[in-house]
Amino acid sequence: MKSLIKIITIAIVLVAIVSCKKDTRPNYQFMPNMYEPVGYETYNENPMFENGMASRTPADGSVPRGFVPFDIDNTLEGYDLAKATLKTQLDSTQVDLARGKVLYDIYCGICHGNQGDGQGNLVKREKILGIPAYNDAGRAITEGSIYHTIYYGKNTMGSYANQLSNEERWQVVAYVLQLKADLEK
Repeated sequence: MKSLIKIITIAIVLVAIVSCKKDTRPNYQFMPNMYEPVGYETYNENPMFENGMASRTPADGSVPRGFVPFDIDNTLEGYDLAKATLKTQLDSTQVDLARGKVLYDIYCGICHGNQGDGQGNLVKREKILGIPAYNDAGRAITEGSIYHTIYYGKNTMGSYANQLSNEERWQVVAYVLQLKADLEK
């Protein structure tokens, strides 16, 4: 009987402790330094570094992972050079036209049309005018010219260098050339 009274007393104490908990105020913290670390804001002062700033600049000559520098300038001469000399970095086993189609539909199809005929949704709604088809007379596009245009943009088209990786750009180039070949049949 005494043990039953002890068990009931302990149960009542535990229920009282749990029932007194308020959700509107925080519970007790054991070892609060584990929960609340000393953090430095990115562009605020930090006494640990010589310039007193928390943000650090990359080391000289460092290149981000996966970044491939593009050495052709964003000029008409650079465009002509890319058109004449730049070739795809993908071999025939790496070209994935299905992936190129998905990327093309996301980034290019809204203006250029899903078939490359220059009749995308924005053209049909007359938001953008003058998008030529890939098979227009006098439109001699090559791998290099397409890549240069994706990288830097041209006329009213902006650059897609930040949205597409190097490999994805080449996948889109391969798909655009496929669309051009299909239109010329």
